[in-house]
Amino acid sequence: MKKLAGNLTKPLNNLRLREKLFVMFLLGAIIPLLFFVLYSYQTIKGELSDQMYTNTVVSVAQINTNLENKLDSYTKLSATLYLDQTLRAYLTNNYSKDPSLFVDAYKYINNTFVNMLTTNPDLHSIAVYINNSSLPTDGFYVKRMDKAFRESLIYRSLEDTYGNVRFVTTPPDPDQPPMFTLVRKLNISDINSPYGILTLNVLESDIFRLMEKETADKTVLIVNEHGIIMSARDKSMLSKPLGEFLQDELPSGGMGRFDSHYNGEKMLVVYNTTKYGWRSVSLVPYNSFLSKANDTAKRILMFALISLGVMAVLIYVTARLFTIRVEYLVKMVRRIEREEFELVDIRSLGRDEIGQLGNVLRKMTQRLNSLISDVYKKEIDKREAEMNVLQAQINPHFLYNTLASISSLAIRHSDERINKMVTDLAKFYRISLNKGKSQLSLNEELQLTRYYISIQQIRFADLLRVHYQIDESVLPCPVVKLTLQPFVENCINHAIWDDQQGINIIIKAFREGSDIVLQVIDDGMGIPRLGKSSLLPESGDMLTGYGIRNVDNRIKLMFGDSYGVSVFSRLGIGTSVTIRIPGR
Repeated sequence: MKKLAGNLTKPLNNLRLREKLFVMFLLGAIIPLLFFVLYSYQTIKGELSDQMYTNTVVSVAQINTNLENKLDSYTKLSATLYLDQTLRAYLTNNYSKDPSLFVDAYKYINNTFVNMLTTNPDLHSIAVYINNSSLPTDGFYVKRMDKAFRESLIYRSLEDTYGNVRFVTTPPDPDQPPMFTLVRKLNISDINSPYGILTLNVLESDIFRLMEKETADKTVLIVNEHGIIMSARDKSMLSKPLGEFLQDELPSGGMGRFDSHYNGEKMLVVYNTTKYGWRSVSLVPYNSFLSKANDTAKRILMFALISLGVMAVLIYVTARLFTIRVEYLVKMVRRIEREEFELVDIRSLGRDEIGQLGNVLRKMTQRLNSLISDVYKKEIDKREAEMNVLQAQINPHFLYNTLASISSLAIRHSDERINKMVTDLAKFYRISLNKGKSQLSLNEELQLTRYYISIQQIRFADLLRVHYQIDESVLPCPVVKLTLQPFVENCINHAIWDDQQGINIIIKAFREGSDIVLQVIDDGMGIPRLGKSSLLPESGDMLTGYGIRNVDNRIKLMFGDSYGVSVFSRLGIGTSVTIRIPGR
């Protein structure tokens, strides 16, 4: 995950600060703006869809009400004929005994049916199918219930109706206008054996008038309980299943909505069911009511793009004004890196954070220049101190005494001590020179001191007694070169006051907290004028050579002012020199 995040952010890290700011600000502007446009469009679309659905539900409900009223009127017309006892008598009478009686029957039937057709112009025709073989049929109002009729959809739709009305689709006929048929059994006397089948053929145009006003911007259909289209503006759809035109089937519920496609266009489909099982279906194209939302979204997007262009310019100018000062500071920092302090002149950059950074950088440059000067001075002092150390290593007093001892022993004895003194002297200078390094390990410093003492013991023999108390854990720690030897030399050269008893020197090394403490203690004559004071004697005092102050200066230069040398001495009793260095 971290590797993936690194790969994604690597290109961004390589961009210049101005480009990063421009990209980030631009993204910060584009994303909310696009979100706002999308949210506005979706909100408007949802509100318009809900509003259209509400209006369509009301419209479909009104169509259903009108349709139910219309179908109720047809049902009442059929009930009038269903309850007409005279009509029933004429249709069930036996005319075989007196055939002339059917003339009266037809007069009544013709008058009744003609009056009904006249008062209801939307009725195309009325017919009664009978089983009475004694009554001649005219093929117009009265028809025979033959085998072909019994096998027709109209007759089969009357199963288990018990005299109730059924509305069935009439097969399309090129010679007739579109219509559907009301069918009803005439069976008052015997439910199982009707005396006739009443059919009322209704013009589809009469049904279509109920919804004609609603079809201006939508498609409204009347579908029967089997999904067959009963009425529509497009007459080619009549008597066909609705599934041929919609991708989705109508749900089984009484009313509702769903989305589908009709003629390749997305539609909002709203439906409602009448008490007769027929459904009013309204197909509303989404484009018809979302066109305003689309136009609004386009206008919002256009304004957003204009705003985005203005914003991009402002962001670029702001980023440029911001980064030009940062680039100036980077230029100054590079000069500081090259130590071109004479070329660093940071001008005022304002009072904001960048201006404050410039002020801080100006003060830091001045401070850095001052610190570098101090470091140069300390380095010079350090080199001078090291030079003094090297010069002190060629102490004439020590060198002459050593050479005199070597000469004396060579004349008088000619033994191995001469070889040892010369060997120890060589080892002393080999360690002290140390390839020009200013530090040794404490173990090496002690070894160097032992070589020096070994040389001096050849001269002083038993007069020089040295004791060591060393904590071995401090041996690897670094110390300034020639830290102990000068103090041992001072003990030998200045502290011996009795040539018979000599001097005892104790060299200690131990830890004290986080520091290391070195001590050189002798029981010699002590330092005059120092007493109990721990202050170091001034230059020109009785401590010859490069002395105590030289060691103290080098320690402070190397480790800091909190470290160095302190001296405690009492005349006639001895001297204790304490050296404190960091324990690292």
